[in-house]
Amino acid sequence: MTEDARAIAITQGRNLEYLTVGWNSLEAVIAVGFGLLAGSIALVGFGFDSVIEVSSGMVLMWRLHRDSDPGRREQIEARALKLVGISFLVLAAYVAYDAVASLVRRESPEVSYGGMVLAALSLVIMPALARAKRRVAANISSRALHADARQTDICAYLSAILLGGLLLNAVLG
Repeated sequence: MTEDARAIAITQGRNLEYLTVGWNSLEAVIAVGFGLLAGSIALVGFGFDSVIEVSSGMVLMWRLHRDSDPGRREQIEARALKLVGISFLVLAAYVAYDAVASLVRRESPEVSYGGMVLAALSLVIMPALARAKRRVAANISSRALHADARQTDICAYLSAILLGGLLLNAVLG
């Protein structure tokens, strides 16, 4: 890949990460807000997941902004991959905690139509964003960006689970 083609791919990657950070910041605020209003641990947890995605996106923005130094590229890539891996561990720990806490509390949240809309939008946006990240990751051979795309996939799965739970709560109580 020529340096010009790489520069274009890096710019695409940065733009995807700006979108990731922007969307997930908005998603976090909305999910936590609707979650607190409805008493929904699942929505608040979804907001926390979005904060973890923001941290992963920030790591990738740092990594992509440092790509112009070919001599340090591999070192920066390795550090970014470790940091994204840590965010995966935090996400896994939180999902496990949230699942156990939800089962133990057995609280019935209020219906949250806003939460349903947010989960549905995320279910549309996240898979498209993950595909675009994987394409750029392949172009620049970035395992860190590929791992971040995988985390975006997980966010899409969590959106589907959240939407299903919110719909079941609305229909069955």
